[in-house]
Amino acid sequence: MGRPPLDGIVVLDLTQIFNGPYATFMMAAAGAEVIKIEPPGGEHLRNRTVNPASRLPYAMLNSGKKSLRLDLKQPAGREVLLRLVERADVLIENFAAGVMDRLGLGREVLLARNPALVYASSTGYGSDGPYRDYPAMDVTVQAMAGFIDSTGFPDGPPVKAGPAACDFLSGVHLYGAVVTALLSRERSGQAHAVEVTMLEAAYFALSSGLGMVQANGPRAVGRTGNSHGALIVCPYNVYPTRDGYLSICVNHDEHWRSLMAAIDRPELGTDPRYATNAKRVANMAEVDALLADWTRTRGRDEVFDALVSRKIPCAPVRRMDEVLTDPHLHQRGSLREIQHPEYGRLTVAASPLRFDGQASLPERASVPLGTDGRELLRERLGLDEAALDALERDQVI
Repeated sequence: MGRPPLDGIVVLDLTQIFNGPYATFMMAAAGAEVIKIEPPGGEHLRNRTVNPASRLPYAMLNSGKKSLRLDLKQPAGREVLLRLVERADVLIENFAAGVMDRLGLGREVLLARNPALVYASSTGYGSDGPYRDYPAMDVTVQAMAGFIDSTGFPDGPPVKAGPAACDFLSGVHLYGAVVTALLSRERSGQAHAVEVTMLEAAYFALSSGLGMVQANGPRAVGRTGNSHGALIVCPYNVYPTRDGYLSICVNHDEHWRSLMAAIDRPELGTDPRYATNAKRVANMAEVDALLADWTRTRGRDEVFDALVSRKIPCAPVRRMDEVLTDPHLHQRGSLREIQHPEYGRLTVAASPLRFDGQASLPERASVPLGTDGRELLRERLGLDEAALDALERDQVI
């Protein structure tokens, strides 16, 4: 195995909850040295202790990282960070806009200490603009971005997306922005600050619905349940079976003919009412009823096997426990069971980014708050034991 892609890159990670920690998790998995810097009580996700299930997200998103407890509200804590910045490649934070400036650690201050630093920030709405100071969490950005209004059934209220879609969409964009800035620095010698907002990262996911609104007016589609977001593909829905549900998406007419052969209705493959996608869209209720009448008399996996053998895009609607134990994901190493030193037996996920010849899951599990503090400051800043003792005594680290 050669060097990992981000080997030698040092990342100071001030992020919390989901979007920032996911970006830095992928950096750690790609070989970067990620130093997670948390306030005295630990970041918010570490402190979600309503029940043991609250611990898994922290363990998943913070494996492969070193932990430094640091009080940035104290002058000594800020000076420690500034000294670490001098030897870092990236500093990444997802505080609300203006927090770093109020701490005296804004972009200009950090770049004065290290002009080669890639300063990366992620907020809900950005460092400027009318929404700059709006508080942002995944569910509020889902609301602002149009996700909630477009989710649900036409005769029901709007519904948020089940997963933390805006957090993780922005986390992926944040990773991409940092790596792009590192590549630019490598080529030009110039570092760039980067910014990713949750609202802007979410926008492209609504492309189908936005197209319909621009073409046909503000209420062109509305909520479409499990049908296509712009109601321009049919069949495209979730259908009942004897023991669950199955999603089916027919992208072109050849798929339709294969589907009709699979349900023993080959004559409908060329029926003028259904032979083209445009005709099927015009008769969507009939098409959905036709398929539901067939699927509901059979088992979920039976339907899936019959359709997937004919290359028809479909999938069983799986429960989360089925996903957690998925044999495909475990065989590929995307999921792995570990014995976590704090949380016991856990199933954790690898980075979705795969580099030939490289492992995609950091070997080191997430660690207790401040585990690496003394060693990091001893090695990186040359602090002796007396200085470290003083920092601990003053609760700086």
